[in-house]
Amino acid sequence: MILKELARDRRHKRARKKVFGTFDKPRLCIYKSLSNIYAQLIDDAKGYTIVSASTLDIEFKDITTNKGNVKMAIAVGRLIASRAISKGIKKIVFDRSGYKYHGSVKAFADAARQGGLEF
Repeated sequence: MILKELARDRRHKRARKKVFGTFDKPRLCIYKSLSNIYAQLIDDAKGYTIVSASTLDIEFKDITTNKGNVKMAIAVGRLIASRAISKGIKKIVFDRSGYKYHGSVKAFADAARQGGLEF
């Protein structure tokens, strides 16, 4: 288990050397735990979060089952896309935080694209 976390941390640090978000093109960062999925649009130049969404938001309050699965990743991807579009953001840089691009991370990215965000 610890080896998996270290490998993800290494991948995350390697990717963060290249991925940088600005106000015009913020960084879409995803984090997932066993029970929840979190996403943020971050302006790295100023160091603040522009928009955020997660399975802990009020929209998903009634759901009591596991919120860290592919179905919920799609819902969070659509939610962050709609919130970003309402703020006038269309183009982003995707930061997968060292997670491999499959499963819930891929489903999240595809839902964000379908929601109107351009990677």
